[in-house]
Amino acid sequence: MQPTIVQVILCGGAGSRLWPVSRQLLPKQFLPLVTGRTLLQDTALRARAAVGDGAITVICNEAHRFLVRDQLAEIGIADSDARILLEPVGRSTAAAVAVAALDREQDDPVLLVLASDHAIRGEAAFNNAVRRAAEVARTDMLVTFGIAATRPDSGFGYIERGDAVGKTGAFKVARFVEKPPEAEAARLIGTGRAYWNSGMFAFGTKRVLDELNRHRPDILAGARRAMAAASDDLGFLRLGKEAFLACPAEAIDRAVMERTALAAVIPADFEWSDVGSWGALWDLSQKDSAGNAARGDVQMQDTKDSLVFGDRRLVATLGVEDLIIVDTEDALLVADRSRSQDVREVVEDLKRANRSEHMSHRRVYRPWGYYESIDAGDRFQVKRLMVKPGAALSLQLHRKRAEHWVVVSGRARVTRGEDTLHLEENQSTYIPVGTKHRLENPGTVPLMIIEVQSGSYLGEDDIERFEDRYGRR
Repeated sequence: MQPTIVQVILCGGAGSRLWPVSRQLLPKQFLPLVTGRTLLQDTALRARAAVGDGAITVICNEAHRFLVRDQLAEIGIADSDARILLEPVGRSTAAAVAVAALDREQDDPVLLVLASDHAIRGEAAFNNAVRRAAEVARTDMLVTFGIAATRPDSGFGYIERGDAVGKTGAFKVARFVEKPPEAEAARLIGTGRAYWNSGMFAFGTKRVLDELNRHRPDILAGARRAMAAASDDLGFLRLGKEAFLACPAEAIDRAVMERTALAAVIPADFEWSDVGSWGALWDLSQKDSAGNAARGDVQMQDTKDSLVFGDRRLVATLGVEDLIIVDTEDALLVADRSRSQDVREVVEDLKRANRSEHMSHRRVYRPWGYYESIDAGDRFQVKRLMVKPGAALSLQLHRKRAEHWVVVSGRARVTRGEDTLHLEENQSTYIPVGTKHRLENPGTVPLMIIEVQSGSYLGEDDIERFEDRYGRR
């Protein structure tokens, strides 16, 4: 019997070139940038359509685990069908592939490895490419998907094909070329034998483990130690922290694919984008007759070849061209479209300045719901909280701040010291400094709360937890 296909979705990207919409706590794979669904949801549904409703493995940062679970549940993928592995820190794709393969080693399925943040159009062509790749992978080849290069782009890696692999439609890989200068990229494309490297793969579980052992035994050994030290955490598999931290960081392309004699490429004829920058999103977007792409409440006059991305307020442009304009609640980006790849430099400057705008939006998602900042000043901060039905914050206290909660809608159950309070709409309570407290939603609709914090320090690290149903420390 032929081995099954397991979808492996790598969900660890940061998406810094799509700042200020993509941020560390909510990177691009969790955002609806191309369709009405998030990139992660589109990836999972696309893979299911190609291989059937089989097993799925997602590897993500531990900070994003509840986002992954919730977004999969929204598209009908139950906890029982999804295996979610938690990385304590990013170690690039070789380590991620290694732990995914070790987790499935006994059954030896074909692993279809996909990035969570790509956009693909052409479902039939994608399904056909996956089918052919799986067939080649079952002959012990390590298969990558090559995308027809439409322009010489120095931002992509390239694959140069060699001889055909029988009549499979695949070719042996002659060599990989990592982000060549534009002139070299043009020369490669001119040969008719080069493709963009999509970063998607198909290979047998035991075969890729064998090749990791041959070419990067240190990465495989580190992954084995991390798996041996792994523990169940509310249905997630939390990798051993110290072992994974010690695991070398390298991409699977360089660790294995560039070194193995078993690399093959399937030429793919579907439309593909890594959605790697605002320029890439402009390429993907539907445009008006002047070449403009817009999202949100946007008014454009005498504007050409621009992307205008509005969040909640009107954005108007007049007499400009070739611009990227991205407006969010707390940050505005204005950039020349040709410089969209350099947005990450802005993010690095924010980090060096110890600013928070690279880390999170005003709305911050938590496993119980979300909170968003409304106002802040000297010794006070105002937030809006949404608590999902049946959810609860941790039992906690603060050493340096007090809190006042007002119920806007829904019903709240509040633990305050030794007391339990039940609050309805327009009712409120006060939590003094140093008092143990918990907020719960016992109802069937979202609970909306206005929280006013006051005190000498209002940072999120002033939380001492005593109980938490989500396993946070």
